[in-house]
Amino acid sequence: MSWTQPADLRAQVLKLWSRGDVLASLVSGESLFPLRLTLKSPTSAEMSERFDEVRQWISTLRIADGYRVTLREFRHRVFGTNSVPHEVWVDSLDAALMLIGKRRDAARFAALLESTRQRQPLLLDWLAKRPMRALELAEEWGRLLDIVGWLQAHPRPGIYLRQVDIAGVHSKFIETHRSVLAELADRVLPPEAVDVSAAGVGQFAQRYGFRDKPLRVRFRLLGAVSAPWAAALGWGPDTDITLDAASFARLDPGVSRVFITENEVNFLAFPPVDNSLVIFGAGYGFDMLADMDWLARCPIYYWGDIDTHGFAILDQLRGRFAQVESFLMDCATLLAFESQWGEEATPTLRDLPRLTPQEQALYDDLRDNRLHKNLRLEQERIGFDWVKASLPAA
Repeated sequence: MSWTQPADLRAQVLKLWSRGDVLASLVSGESLFPLRLTLKSPTSAEMSERFDEVRQWISTLRIADGYRVTLREFRHRVFGTNSVPHEVWVDSLDAALMLIGKRRDAARFAALLESTRQRQPLLLDWLAKRPMRALELAEEWGRLLDIVGWLQAHPRPGIYLRQVDIAGVHSKFIETHRSVLAELADRVLPPEAVDVSAAGVGQFAQRYGFRDKPLRVRFRLLGAVSAPWAAALGWGPDTDITLDAASFARLDPGVSRVFITENEVNFLAFPPVDNSLVIFGAGYGFDMLADMDWLARCPIYYWGDIDTHGFAILDQLRGRFAQVESFLMDCATLLAFESQWGEEATPTLRDLPRLTPQEQALYDDLRDNRLHKNLRLEQERIGFDWVKASLPAA
């Protein structure tokens, strides 16, 4: 039977609820009701041919609560005059909430709405846009408002999140809710309190002026270096060193070239090369290498997997250091180790504008599957003798 049933009417109102329209109307004060619902009723032919089914349908439709059915007269030559549903109306918000069983949820939202009006009226537009998200956060909403108020009172505080002292709020709570806190804080803080260049939950601390754990650089000296401090500290090729990025930037180690590799074992086993060091990379993102003047003047060789993401990381690194050269990311290396080919799970297909013509040709072969579907040669599968023989000349 294709005629509208009570469940269909509830579904129409529930759709408005799920979209957030019902709760948003509480914020705006613009009521959605009375609201006429869509009604699919029997045709004249169906009412004549299936009279008993129509009568049962009318009975079923009229016994539900939460909506009002208006009727029209239908005259039948055998059954006489009968009243059949013509329109269905939900007259009020309360009737709608009763129909879909959401009275308790609406009351919770009304409470947080009133709290927001009193404490943070600038957030009312966010409630209107994200009412369902606000309802999900109803239990935490009071603490979220506490944090927003604290940020207003302490713009760009210059402390760690762990040092924020708000009753009932700990740093893990803030870290867990960084995404929504950013949406709220952006609406209430003055422009000078927000670093708009820092985006995403990973840069929450920078965006709002908190201290963040320092970025670290892990590296090894690959042989003798001219800088006297290395010998004084007892650092040699077997020393696995980690410094915060600021200290590494000040180091100026006196090397003539730098290698960056993504594989930890390759980092630890990298062959000896005088006046050189190797950095353990971190895939996408090279924030730990920012603002390093000595590194910007030094030849850099990047060694990544021969796959689409390896070239994408190379392209990104060149965006920071234009002088970067690729190492063991060429067609000869790929073909020499065909027996070690694997498959890349989720290749990238985007254009990479900073590749050399040779790199671009190999990247196109990979992303277009010209050699093998989703081809990948991981860097640790390349023979070590090949690595040593391929080292650039001093």
